[in-house]
Amino acid sequence: MPLPTKYQRIPGLIMAVSSAVFWGISGTCAQYLFEQKGFDPAWLVCWRMLIAGVILVLFSLSEKRSDTFLIWKKPSDVVRLLLFSIFGMVAVQFTYFYSISLSNAATATVLQYTGPLLVVAFYAVKNRKWPILAEYASLALALVGTFLLVTHGSFDTLVISEAALFWGILSAVALAFYTIQPVGLLRRYSPATITGWGMLLGGIAFAPFTKPWGMQGIWDFEAILAFAYIILFGSVLAFYFFLKSVTIVGATTASLLCSVEPLAAAGVAVVWLGIYFGPMDWLGTIFILITIVLLTLSTKGKNTTHESTPNESF
Repeated sequence: MPLPTKYQRIPGLIMAVSSAVFWGISGTCAQYLFEQKGFDPAWLVCWRMLIAGVILVLFSLSEKRSDTFLIWKKPSDVVRLLLFSIFGMVAVQFTYFYSISLSNAATATVLQYTGPLLVVAFYAVKNRKWPILAEYASLALALVGTFLLVTHGSFDTLVISEAALFWGILSAVALAFYTIQPVGLLRRYSPATITGWGMLLGGIAFAPFTKPWGMQGIWDFEAILAFAYIILFGSVLAFYFFLKSVTIVGATTASLLCSVEPLAAAGVAVVWLGIYFGPMDWLGTIFILITIVLLTLSTKGKNTTHESTPNESF
């Protein structure tokens, strides 16, 4: 299959950046619902997974009906899907949203973006291969960036609560599991199938703990818009755009462009919600973004087959 030309790649580049912006803004919408409308993070996560899961399963059916239900015919794959649903989907979304409720969307998003380092560490141990120089540099930058973000350069104080830091780091761990665990499934089934069922099953499993049938918060026009944005743009369209961009520009380029998500979250939170994001916050964010760039480029150098297996990004 011939590689796309420069002009054919433009839609893919736009969609990759758009998906990152959608994800970043959805975090700020969640912060708005928590702070100003009294929404509970767990309740919001449950409904986000239930609604987006149904939409993505229906989308999978429209693409390839047989693939959507094929996964249920193999018990071992069902077990893997359930693990992904609970310890991947539920964990990564709840820890992220709860971290937002304890701090803000910008800080929570940047902390979560230390997750790729854990992925690198996992594969280094699994493959018994020492990280390369770029990965060591990434580790150092991520540690410095996180330190600046949570302390503003002071060894004596935290500028966010210990709980916010704990849940932010936990969201990075959940992101790493979410990235690694479903690789085998994604080699056999479409991403829409795995993500759709993962969200739907995760929402069902989470429902007894969150009681989604009870209404939460203040439901006015602004709250409805923010809620709809999180479901449609921050979940369904962001996922679809990213997948589509991977098929056009490749997993490495798409992942690299998605590193603008923390900037989107920070920028919108500062302009819309008026949160304070000082020089040390921006410097820490930049260091962590450089980490993502270095990790992406080093992965491209080590694994030339990565572009032909875009599903491994999920």
